[in-house]
Amino acid sequence: MELDFDVVDLPAADHVAAGDDAPDFIRPLVTDEYWADVALADLLAEGPVVLVFTPMDGAFPATDMYSELRERGVHERAQVVGVSISTPYEHKTTIKDRGIQEFTGLFSDPQAGVAEAYGVEHDPDGMAGVVEHRPATVVIGADGTVEYAWVAQQWPEFPAYDELEAALDEL
Repeated sequence: MELDFDVVDLPAADHVAAGDDAPDFIRPLVTDEYWADVALADLLAEGPVVLVFTPMDGAFPATDMYSELRERGVHERAQVVGVSISTPYEHKTTIKDRGIQEFTGLFSDPQAGVAEAYGVEHDPDGMAGVVEHRPATVVIGADGTVEYAWVAQQWPEFPAYDELEAALDEL
């Protein structure tokens, strides 16, 4: 099969790993009804969280990742929360258009501070001053410990969904 794009190796990432304390943060959390500033710690008080880092809402990796997680019912086992540079307005549209109302929500991280804290920031194509999130999934136990982390090493690359589910089985 011929692709309409090149597969690109990404530079190594110094990202969070299993056993690390998950960096806490506060960002606007967007749901299908509203958005408000929410801390990761507040979500963890309700149980495990799967952070799903995507470049931006319109990028095809986001669509693929959200669809696969929804089809696998991951949101029935943990809180699924997207994180990208997209604005709350874009997130509201994505939640509706992608049918992911059952996810906990999408964090808006336009300056990529959360991506930097998790070691998943990426400078696309060497564009000066532009930072996005590389595709990544991080399973965080209710105690704030990273239980599993997958980070893309190529563009495009998609999570090892079976490994993510196995990590959820261990919680």
